[in-house]
Amino acid sequence: FYGVTQISELVTGLKNFSRLDQAPTDNVSLNDCVENALLIARNALKYGVEVIKRMETLPPVRCTASQINQVLLNLVTNAAQAMPNGGHLLIRTWSDEAWAYVSVQDTGCGIPAENLKRIFDPFFTTKPVGEGTGLGLSITYQIIQQHQGKIRVASEIGKGTRFVISLPRQTAAVAPMAAVA
Repeated sequence: FYGVTQISELVTGLKNFSRLDQAPTDNVSLNDCVENALLIARNALKYGVEVIKRMETLPPVRCTASQINQVLLNLVTNAAQAMPNGGHLLIRTWSDEAWAYVSVQDTGCGIPAENLKRIFDPFFTTKPVGEGTGLGLSITYQIIQQHQGKIRVASEIGKGTRFVISLPRQTAAVAPMAAVA
């Protein structure tokens, strides 16, 4: 019975994650996007990673839910990979009068300063051959740009990395992104 419940949750999560049955842009709860990404990333997070959520009540944001889900899944998965021996993953959401924010912060290995300048470049990766394409953060950056948003990163070697996404509370329709991998 437990296995069936897990499979049912995963199927529901995948459906919500992909939002295949909904319009390309909609008024979306970023908190729901966080929950969907965490559900899909559950396997990557189970090895000693403690997830801490500090999510405020947010107004809906006009965006493409499947793309924002993809962004969050990428950030959460990268954070988990940066903490192979476990650690803490802090996810925060908050808003002000103009923006809604999502912060994904890990206590992982950190990113060297020389790599921080290039992490959003297509095909840039520090992972071994066969383990990373160097497209995840590039696609993440493009998606946030298409939503008229911003993404910032701060990192310290041995202490961890923090990504902050800012999305405008009032946006025009988002142009569809061709072939997001």
